[in-house]
Amino acid sequence: MSEQIYGIHAVKAFLDNAPERLIEVYVLKGREDKRLNPLLNELQRLGIAIQQLNRQSLDNKAQGEVHQGIIAKVKPAKELNEQDLDQILASKTNPLLLILDGITDPHNLGACLRTADAAGVDVVIVPKDKSAQLTSTARKVACGAAEVIPLVRVTNLARTMRELQEKNVWIIGTAGEATESLYQVKMTGAIALVMGAEGDGMRRLTREHCDQLVSIPMAGSVSSLNVSVATGVCLFEIVRQKLAQ
Repeated sequence: MSEQIYGIHAVKAFLDNAPERLIEVYVLKGREDKRLNPLLNELQRLGIAIQQLNRQSLDNKAQGEVHQGIIAKVKPAKELNEQDLDQILASKTNPLLLILDGITDPHNLGACLRTADAAGVDVVIVPKDKSAQLTSTARKVACGAAEVIPLVRVTNLARTMRELQEKNVWIIGTAGEATESLYQVKMTGAIALVMGAEGDGMRRLTREHCDQLVSIPMAGSVSSLNVSVATGVCLFEIVRQKLAQ
């Protein structure tokens, strides 16, 4: 059982964070690239097999993905669950969590992971059902964040949210119709931010388990933001408030 990852960023992230999972690397024959060469030197130093392929062979192996002249075959990561979440939280004092409810597009999942990593999120939580998998596309969009930030899949999201509340984590959900904006609400301490799917938003049960609902003030003609952009807006307001303390 193996997966493929594509592109210089994704392979470098694996090399930096999970080199033991790299099996083999395929590169475009004859390509000279100042970003690629240091990567290949490090792979060779670690004894990872490198195959040089012509353009057609590499394109065929990529199956339509943009590969930037490099593809790596990797061992799949162990999927994290509720027990792993407990262990992660036990080591944090004021954790920042991101809960993604119903995000089914791997591009959006990857972009949310990248934003979460940049904002210092400790763990991302997704439900096992109705949620995008960590595909090669998601990994590539995440630009290495998928190899760094813990992604926990839980069987019952509502139950997990209740357990977080028992651990004194304040759960803030985002909803367009919320009466308070995120700029009016105190968001310091242990926080879990919940982002729902574009269009549908959070599921009813997820919404009911939030301690507070906030909205992003919208001034233009569009009614909503892309979920990864909205995630960035909300997370960095939390970051701003934490830094201002």
